[in-house]
Amino acid sequence: MNHVTLEEVSRAREMDLLTYLRCYEPQELVKASAGEYSTRTHDSVKISNGKWYRFATNEGGVSALDYLIKVEGIPFIQAVQKINGQDVITRPASFNKQKRPKDENRKLLLPPRADSNAKATAYLLSRGVDREIIDYCITNDLIYESLPKHALVFIGYDGDHVPRYAGYRGLCKSRIMGDCSGSSKEYSFRITRPGSHKLHVFESAIDLMSFASLTKLQGGDWKKDSYISMAGVFAPSRPIIPKSLARYLEDADVHKILIHFDNDTAGTSASQSLAAALESKYEVDIYPPPEGKDYNDYLRIKRGERKFEKE
Repeated sequence: MNHVTLEEVSRAREMDLLTYLRCYEPQELVKASAGEYSTRTHDSVKISNGKWYRFATNEGGVSALDYLIKVEGIPFIQAVQKINGQDVITRPASFNKQKRPKDENRKLLLPPRADSNAKATAYLLSRGVDREIIDYCITNDLIYESLPKHALVFIGYDGDHVPRYAGYRGLCKSRIMGDCSGSSKEYSFRITRPGSHKLHVFESAIDLMSFASLTKLQGGDWKKDSYISMAGVFAPSRPIIPKSLARYLEDADVHKILIHFDNDTAGTSASQSLAAALESKYEVDIYPPPEGKDYNDYLRIKRGERKFEKE
């Protein structure tokens, strides 16, 4: 059989990796700590909160199917057949009743730190980000360089200063990026100032740091306001406030919100939707970058890099 149906693919994707290994390859499971596992063959794979993440390649997922394809290197059709073939015989009776952990119960899996942040610093400097802002983020454990692939990691904390979110970005042109396993977007990357009543909202951490750099470049005080990134945006069918922003606004005394999303269709739609959701309680303005697609583009333009290679 050299093909599979959509129904078979859907059925295979239902099974998470931990359930698969427990039922069919228990010898592969190595318990690292309470609720966290690695695999005997691939020790850089960590499994927690219903997800798996492979630090050696900055890849992750939920389903056993993704694991078999990305980590074991099994062809797609064969992987689907492998899961469904075993599944027919011994599918766990309780499988369909399993629930994903709630965000507040997730354990964040942070990749190991490199001995220095030299490559991450060089990368941010190449994007035009100001050295003072880079050093501030490193000193306050908001960013660091990870091993083994030397990615740039952005961290978000809860009210007790416990890391609850981490997004990673490759330091090369391949645009490898994503959220670390166990991340809760309610606590996305941010730079906040106690007592500040003005909040700047961005799509990404790089745009946030770029805007702060622009403020300094233009002679302003980048430290007086608060900044938060959404770790990506979308335009919902009705105006809603994303989890990351809603969580922050619960405790902060914010009066004015400035939205700095990208200069594209998605950014424009998301800006308008977010403004509509906020305008009944806050003073809201939309400020996309005057030039370029995003605020990192605009920063580099202002620094004289009008013809730069897109990252």
